[in-house]
Amino acid sequence: MAHQEHARIPNRIQAKEVFHPGTVVAAIIVAVLALMLIHGLITNTNFKWPIVWMYLRDVKVIEGIGYTLLLTVCSMILGTILALVMAIMRTASNPVLRGVSWAYIFIFRGIPVYTQLIFWGLVAVLYPVLGIGIPFGPQFITFETGKLIGAFAAAVIGLGLNEGAYLAEIIRSGLESVDSGQPEAAKALGMKPSLILRRIIIPQAMRVIIPPLGNETIGMLKTTSLVLAVPFTLDLQFATNAIANRIYAPIPLLIVAAFWYLVMTSVLMVGQHYLERYYGRGFTTGGSKRRNRQAAINAAGTAHTNPSLEVEQ
Repeated sequence: MAHQEHARIPNRIQAKEVFHPGTVVAAIIVAVLALMLIHGLITNTNFKWPIVWMYLRDVKVIEGIGYTLLLTVCSMILGTILALVMAIMRTASNPVLRGVSWAYIFIFRGIPVYTQLIFWGLVAVLYPVLGIGIPFGPQFITFETGKLIGAFAAAVIGLGLNEGAYLAEIIRSGLESVDSGQPEAAKALGMKPSLILRRIIIPQAMRVIIPPLGNETIGMLKTTSLVLAVPFTLDLQFATNAIANRIYAPIPLLIVAAFWYLVMTSVLMVGQHYLERYYGRGFTTGGSKRRNRQAAINAAGTAHTNPSLEVEQ
């Protein structure tokens, strides 16, 4: 009886990759083109590779890397805080809060970041003195804008305000991706709105927020090359430009800047990958394509009771 039941069960279908000759031909063509490109880069004397190797570890270049990273971190912190506040205001029931948030996002997303940086570079000219007091009335505390907002602070404010407008929509979409039944259930249990936001909504929204947030961080790293508009003159791009103007060799120093930007963005991409994997636990399936395909076949009801025929998991 057991033998007859065993005979009625079909053997497990073994998933196999289908050979595609076109992919092999395409791979050969791409490899040849890549080798031609590498050969051209190495043998072309116009790139002046000795100068590139000489300035890759120059002190000014290394200092520029440090300031570029510092600008990126500070601007992203400011932008993320602003974006979280604006995203919460966008979802508020108060029309004033929604209107202010909408106006902020509309203005700072619509004006190019370079224009905004120029404005913040001229803020001391527009407002020589800033004060805290009653509007249209006496000022209790006043201070000189030029002394308070230097070039670095102006660069961070300009980049952070611009970034906050983009991140606000990203964070808002992440917050709205959480099922509405969960905060409602937490509210029925007596949890405060701030606790619901911190313990229930934000942890789940991070799965949606992290990928575009990582992309925005990488974009911010490259956007720091525009802070000359403030003007801020200690970042990587300005440091390499200054050396290039001094030795009359723009191309090698552009390669130096490009190399270090690639290194920094690569590190950020690795960090983004691990953050995505951490917050995506339970939502993504791991394993190779063949294992995923075999799992789908098994789920379709073609599993065999003989363990010797199973694909290794």
